[in-house]
Amino acid sequence: MSEFLQMLLVDDEVLARSRLRTLLADCRSPAARVIGEAANATEAMEALRRGSFDAVLLDVRMPGADGLALAQALRGMPREPAVVFVTAHAEHAVEAFELEAVDYLTKPVRLERLQVALQKVERALAARRAPAGEPQEMLVIQDRGRTERVPLSEVLYFKAELKYITVRTAARSYILDASLSELEERHAPQFLRVHRNALVALRAVRSLEKHDDPEEGEGWAVRLNGIDELLAVSRRQLTAVREALTR
Repeated sequence: MSEFLQMLLVDDEVLARSRLRTLLADCRSPAARVIGEAANATEAMEALRRGSFDAVLLDVRMPGADGLALAQALRGMPREPAVVFVTAHAEHAVEAFELEAVDYLTKPVRLERLQVALQKVERALAARRAPAGEPQEMLVIQDRGRTERVPLSEVLYFKAELKYITVRTAARSYILDASLSELEERHAPQFLRVHRNALVALRAVRSLEKHDDPEEGEGWAVRLNGIDELLAVSRRQLTAVREALTR
């Protein structure tokens, strides 16, 4: 991969493309460079035939074929670019992720949010270029009005709290509408139950240690790589956790 991501901007509004160019110029980790622009799907396909792009920042509603149709047409290209939708219309997020979009941004786009999207593009491109293996499993999470795909490999734990599940990665937490028993059944043996309310990623467990919990008193807890938080291990699960860690 070059020192910057090569970007194609597809939006029928000149001012919207100009705004994205300005924001992309300020992105640093990774950096990005706009090497093509298009006002509609036809112009975008012509640009893609002429050049090679790492990613397309794509509006949904445009004259002629819309952004969703263009994203569908891009699938299976010899060097398929990553797709990030940038739109004023949040209601198409589910369709976008069904087309395997890397991210879905709503206008007006903030620099910090665009930088996160570029990091996702970088990870997606690296995964595509890695040796062939099992496809990466994703969680689809509805979060604060947007739909996000979170790689299961980044999840450190699932924790039941009230009616929802907290999904914790090293970077942040998400809220998932699911049941812990359903997640345990679906993702065993990658995730291990340590308590009636928690599953942890076995690969992320650093240690099992004694812990004095304010609510449950003296007991045991697991420490996970990437976060400072300890997760209590119930007496009922202690033997199973010890056995799993020594295997």
